[in-house]
Amino acid sequence: MSAPSKEDNQVEGYGPTNANPLTILRPKTQKSPVIYASPHSGNHYPKDFVKNALLDPITLRRSEDAFVHEVYESCIDYGSPMLRANFPRAYVDANREPYELDPAMFQDRLPPYVNTDSQRALAGLGTIAKVVTNGAHIYKEKLQFSAVRDRIETLYHPYHAALRQLIEETRGQFGACLLIDCHSMPSIGGPIEPDEDNNRTDIILGDRFGTSCAEWITDFAQEILQDQGFVVRRNQPYAGGYTTYHYGMPDQRVHTLQIELNRVLYMDEETITRLPELETIKKKFSVLIEKLSTIPADQL
Repeated sequence: MSAPSKEDNQVEGYGPTNANPLTILRPKTQKSPVIYASPHSGNHYPKDFVKNALLDPITLRRSEDAFVHEVYESCIDYGSPMLRANFPRAYVDANREPYELDPAMFQDRLPPYVNTDSQRALAGLGTIAKVVTNGAHIYKEKLQFSAVRDRIETLYHPYHAALRQLIEETRGQFGACLLIDCHSMPSIGGPIEPDEDNNRTDIILGDRFGTSCAEWITDFAQEILQDQGFVVRRNQPYAGGYTTYHYGMPDQRVHTLQIELNRVLYMDEETITRLPELETIKKKFSVLIEKLSTIPADQL
């Protein structure tokens, strides 16, 4: 088991010189209608959030898709941009509705526009999470809605504005867009998931059972990944979240495919550190990215 490095376990704070909620990697020229988004790999943890949490910094990172953006960063070599959230999922989850909240987490009454019936939020995994992946509670005290609203306004909304812009730019240039939503998953199902305590496969492709992405695209991605030696399943237990549901519109030539990569293949899940195998995973995913970039836009 590899030892944690200072770089791997760095927990960064927002401040005057580090206030950008997102990063966009762009090729010199976009040559492909495929774009990539990583909503959960951010590790810029606000200092007050870390200071006032029940959990230590490494435990806070249990929900983070650590390093997953690195798996896809070769996309710019094949003419595709990538959007990455810099803020962590434990602070704001960009793969939820804007206001998908558990009212039990708050001191005050929530406005009527908040979705308080969300089963994900009530399970602890709303736009503002109550727990990390292993089920441990994050907060010492109940929250004020005004503070949460500020998080959503300054982090969540800029992320989705940037994603919408990338989609529209791509559709404007190519007439169509394929969005790959990039995620990782714990190697064993968590306490609030349907596959609790079960070992997971290598990769799960989520297309909301064929509604967010044309089936032939999912077939194509699955074939490429299987040729690289991965064991691939579809839609169980992850069919896709807000991003696939909200942006996947095949009838309007916008396809969205979620890819969940088993963390045990490339990182130490206990120490949140890279394993040497990460380089092999990056090479295998580079093959996927290269082949996806060859899809003619007029076929999307």
